[in-house]
Amino acid sequence: MQRHYCQRSVWNKIWWWQRRLFTTIARSDENGGNLLPEMPHFNHTPAPYRGPSASDLLKRRKQYLATCVSPLYKNPLNLVEGKMQYLFDENGRRYLDAFGGIATVSCGHCHPDVVEATVNQIRLLQHTTVLYLNRAVVDFAEALANKFPGELKVVFFTNSGTEANELALMIARLYTGCHDIISIRNGYHGNATSTMSATAHFVYKFNVVQTGIHHVLNPDPYKGVFGSDGVKYANDVQDIIDYGTCGHVAGFIAEAIQGVGGVIELAPGYLPAVYSIIKKAGGLYIADEVQAGFGRTGSHFWGFEAHGVVPDIVTLAKGIGNGAPIGAVVTTPEIAKVLTYRHFFSTFGGNPVCTAAGLAVLNVIEKDKLQQNAFIVGSYLKERLTSLMEKHEIIGDVRGRGMLLGVELVKDRQLKTPAKAEMLQISEQMKDMGVLIGKGGFHANVLRITPPLCFTKEDADFLVDVMDYTMSKM
Repeated sequence: MQRHYCQRSVWNKIWWWQRRLFTTIARSDENGGNLLPEMPHFNHTPAPYRGPSASDLLKRRKQYLATCVSPLYKNPLNLVEGKMQYLFDENGRRYLDAFGGIATVSCGHCHPDVVEATVNQIRLLQHTTVLYLNRAVVDFAEALANKFPGELKVVFFTNSGTEANELALMIARLYTGCHDIISIRNGYHGNATSTMSATAHFVYKFNVVQTGIHHVLNPDPYKGVFGSDGVKYANDVQDIIDYGTCGHVAGFIAEAIQGVGGVIELAPGYLPAVYSIIKKAGGLYIADEVQAGFGRTGSHFWGFEAHGVVPDIVTLAKGIGNGAPIGAVVTTPEIAKVLTYRHFFSTFGGNPVCTAAGLAVLNVIEKDKLQQNAFIVGSYLKERLTSLMEKHEIIGDVRGRGMLLGVELVKDRQLKTPAKAEMLQISEQMKDMGVLIGKGGFHANVLRITPPLCFTKEDADFLVDVMDYTMSKM
């Protein structure tokens, strides 16, 4: 016990001196102005880390893990602990996580309520199939269905967003008897064959194609050919139906806000116009809420609600379990019935542990008023980011809603030339200053800001000030 106390005491001293040194360096900027403030106070001390170093892990990762996914930074971080909106590396240094929210964490890293619900369920029963009854599974399905409008009341649980979108595409094809699916260029729907084909963002880079998938113009208000006129973009959907599918389609799949594609909001009027076109062609509208759902946009619980349309099928994942591997498809009883004539089964989809975590997430979002926080803090953060455009020509556009925001970097505002190298430099330097931020867009020139929904205004100020400081050094 005494030894543990001494180790913690030494750890606290090291941490204090790291903070003191970092602040001193920031405040001694020779140019004056744009000085980096201290990170907001947070009352948590990470446990001492005694595992392998980042360099050792990187060496072993290159040897034993597939290299198709590389670490995010030139000097990869060894993250060993997370608490709410913060992460800690092997040295105990704290980082503001402005990206992990979209990855999986909606309530915050290791939220005590979610941890408690998950651990309690693990102690009772870790896995059963849907062939048996289990309260955790049914409770979450009921609570989730009650968050949707209209007849969207039937839930299929899966392991991931990819599996959810694969299932949604299959349901649409079985229900309509058609094979053709329409998706938006630059969208992102997963990593399996069908979903990668529907993910035009990947098709043009990696040539992953499948018959029956048609891509339409991206209704991008910033760089799209028709600006913010959503109806004109929708005409391309009608053209595909008229000349590419013999007048009938199985469905149309789209994100309310494109995440991986660069946090692009669909042009106003686009989804209602497309919805009408798809319905006349006998198809279903599939809303991919994997990134925009669960209150992240602030104004609504689901991203599609901002467009005034009700989908036929909704797909969910990522923030649904706050880190637990779970996804879901939600649809109407009539549409769901089509699978009773076929067969669908997911061994681990909707297991008791993950569904217990999912129910805890819904409860935390309501209890901690995280949707309201996403709206208030997200709006404040967007205003502050927008104000940076007056100082930094490299910022071409600031967009998004709530805590799903994007900052597009360009070399020339008129030509909108992607500033990819600059984006990597800014991201790397922001990491060195204590802020973790994502990247996105077809040209990888968009800073993606998708923090846990417990983000505060103090966190927003720190993020923007670090970004300002970094850009001032470019």
